[in-house]
Amino acid sequence: MDAPLAIDVSGLNKHFGNRHVVKNLALQVREGEIFGFLGPNGSGKTTSIRLLCGLLTPDNGQGMCLGLDVIKDSARIKPQVGYMTQRFSLWDDLSIEENLDFVARMFGVTDRRQTVTHTLEELGLTSRRRQLAGALSGGWKQRLALASCLLHRPKLLLLDEPTAGVDPKARRDFWEEIHRLSASGVTVLVSTHYMDEAERCHRLAYISYGQLLASGTAEEVVSSLHLNTWEISGHKLHGLAGKLRQLPGIEMVASFGATLHVSGRNAELLQDILERTLAGSGLHMRPIPPSLEDAFIHLMQDDQDQYGSPPGNSPPPRRSCEGGGNRLDSRLRGNDGRYGE
Repeated sequence: MDAPLAIDVSGLNKHFGNRHVVKNLALQVREGEIFGFLGPNGSGKTTSIRLLCGLLTPDNGQGMCLGLDVIKDSARIKPQVGYMTQRFSLWDDLSIEENLDFVARMFGVTDRRQTVTHTLEELGLTSRRRQLAGALSGGWKQRLALASCLLHRPKLLLLDEPTAGVDPKARRDFWEEIHRLSASGVTVLVSTHYMDEAERCHRLAYISYGQLLASGTAEEVVSSLHLNTWEISGHKLHGLAGKLRQLPGIEMVASFGATLHVSGRNAELLQDILERTLAGSGLHMRPIPPSLEDAFIHLMQDDQDQYGSPPGNSPPPRRSCEGGGNRLDSRLRGNDGRYGE
């Protein structure tokens, strides 16, 4: 049986001045699900996530988050949300333990000392509890930031590009922790540019300048695009990508290491064009299953930047495939001193 819905929204819109940054967003996320958001920088991923959870008020639309109305009950939703921002926003001149103790005070956590001690142990921070936050590496800062989000035992966790600039081992350890939280029933919304992280999510949404273009599992998102992909390899690839992009039937060309991935939706035309173009070149071509990264690059080609696109331009229709500072970001604190405003 499917888990109950943690988030169920429709028709959410948000403007900042004359920029329409979120357009008729409709989405459902189940309890305990890890839901990933993909899209280019500035495409509205963070704004969409905040709208879904009542942390930002939409211009119009409707929906529920954790059983509460995202518009009328936002003040009741915020205390149940943990929000980890892109930028490390705890205090560099406080120790790990002091940072957690201070944040616990802000949340009014009962049994504060016991909760801080338990969180230190849970996140593997006990041995470093006296270390100043400003002296931590990126991976340990990330772990501290996550710990601060969990002190009040939120039901919903928002992670905004949480592993940017972190080494592979720290990223892997971080995701193990996220899956542990998911298994305990915590719902996780995460934005990322890393394809391996996207594939760790239960489901994904691709946002292009405020519009949801595709959603579903990684496999569903890839299959919804109906891409056919060929891998080209050899010793004379220089300059070939530009030539291929000019040919009919070829919709995407991208370099992958020492090879090119060439994709299109017309399988017969794509194969014919490639065979004729590469004949006698000494290059090799073979069909491969399109990857999530192929799909992501293909979708990005159609993106229209709101700062640069001509008036009236809009992204392609949605493809449905469902079956460190020294202070906390003031935007995250409400009038009661809690995160989320």
